[in-house]
Formats: sequence, structure tokens, C-alpha cells
Amino acid sequence: MEYSHLSTFERGRLDALHQLGKSCREIAKELNRHHSTIARELKRNKAENESYSPEKAQAAYHERRTHSRPHGKWNEEIAQEIEEKLELTWSPEQIAGRLKASMPSFKPIYRWLYKGRISKGNLTVLRQKGKRRRPRETRGRFNIGRSIKQRPKEIRKREQFGHWELDTVVSSRGQSKGCMATFAERKIRFYLAIKILNRTAQSMKEALTQVVTKLPKGTFETATVDRGKEFALHKEIETHLDVSVYFADPYSSWQRGTNENANGLLREFFPKASDLSKVTQRY
Repeated sequence: MEYSHLSTFERGRLDALHQLGKSCREIAKELNRHHSTIARELKRNKAENESYSPEKAQAAYHERRTHSRPHGKWNEEIAQEIEEKLELTWSPEQIAGRLKASMPSFKPIYRWLYKGRISKGNLTVLRQKGKRRRPRETRGRFNIGRSIKQRPKEIRKREQFGHWELDTVVSSRGQSKGCMATFAERKIRFYLAIKILNRTAQSMKEALTQVVTKLPKGTFETATVDRGKEFALHKEIETHLDVSVYFADPYSSWQRGTNENANGLLREFFPKASDLSKVTQRY
């Protein structure tokens, strides 16, 4: 088996299994990894008297990669990561956005693909034939709102309770518009999933209102989200619910790693082929 680095989702599962008291060999079996990989991951990312944190481990991984590779140059490690993303139907633009520390442009990815240096030149891994000169997002995005760069440092360090990450989990394409609004608290990693009718800004606002009003005052101070259209009513949310909204950078899901990890675990119960309109809130 060819070596590949642990993903954000795998680090989340590793953390959950480790907290359940599983051994490195047991965790390795669950993740289909070698036990030495698990042992090395835990040793490398556990400071003295501190527990393993998948978010800190992922951030440290990105930091190591930033300093370990020249920008935009082909090598086996980056080629393997690009191939993995292409197999998952990511576009070269999305991949470049995710690997921006070492891949400042999507153009080399197309060039390497056409030359056969990645994926053996198999162009069927592209979702559309030919080059796309800019990222395309079919569900709508916007550029206004407060950037995550303006978020206070204590939120990033998880020092205070009451700071959440939000997202949506959707039904399989063509199944229905039913989806779930998901909420993850950054410090204690408490997770909620609420069924909503569709992925509209109004549905998300109603779900968030439901959460904020049912939880004790001071429980919901901030929300970190992506720039999907479901968060277009962020100004109303800030005004009516007194919740500060911060927007993550494009293609930087690791900035909302707590929610991403939890959504991955939710998908184990509701795979991408699921019709979420048929799921009850008490499922």
C-alpha cells in the first residue's frame, strides 16, 4: 500500500478512538493504517500533560508542509496528494486552494495532468473537460462579511466556551433538498445536527435561532462559517441573535476542523446517497 498522510477526518476518528481508550493497534485496524503511523501521530502531537488535538495536529501538519517543499514544483509527495483529491472529484482549482502553501496556482496541476505526470494522464478524473480559468461554485457565494482573520486569538486557541463552527450536510444530488444544519462548539466539541427543509439562508437562520434561543444565555457568542449562500443573512443573525459571524477563507475547511470532523462522523450514519428529507429529528 502506498503511503498517504492522515486526513482531517482520520485525525478526528483517531482522537475519538484514543479517548475511548483504544490501543494504537486497535486504532490502526479501524483506520486501515499501520500501527506505527498511529503511534507516531500521537507522539508527535501530544505535548506534556496535554491530550491529543486533531485540529492542532492538522495545523502542525500544514505548517510542516509549508516549510518542507518548494512552491509549485513537482515531487512525488505533492503528486500523490493531487491524485487523491482528483479521485474524490476535486477540481484543480479546489486542490490549489487547499494546497496554497505549496501550490500557488492551479495551472501546474493541469499541465502535469496533460503531460501524464499525475493520474497517468487520465483526463476523466476532471469533472469537466478543458481548463477552467477560475473556481466555479454552483450554490452561490459572496465576498462581504467579517473575515476569520479578524476573529480574536482566544477563539482560535479554544480558551473560551461559546464559539461555534457551522455548516450543512446535504442529501445526495437528485434525491431531495433536505439537509442538516450542523453546529460544533470549539472548546468542548459539543455537536448538534438539526434537520432543515433546504439549504437556504432563511432555513439556516431559523435553525440557528432555534439553537441560540434554547441554549442558556452566553452559550452562543460567535459562529465561524464558510461563504456558502446559506449564510447570506449573517447581518440579520448578528443583529437579532447577537452572534458575531466570521467567514473562513475559501477552500480552507481545516479552519472549521471541529465541524468538518463531526460531519464526517455523521456521514457514517447518513452516507452521501441518503435522502435526508426522510430522516426525523429524533432519528
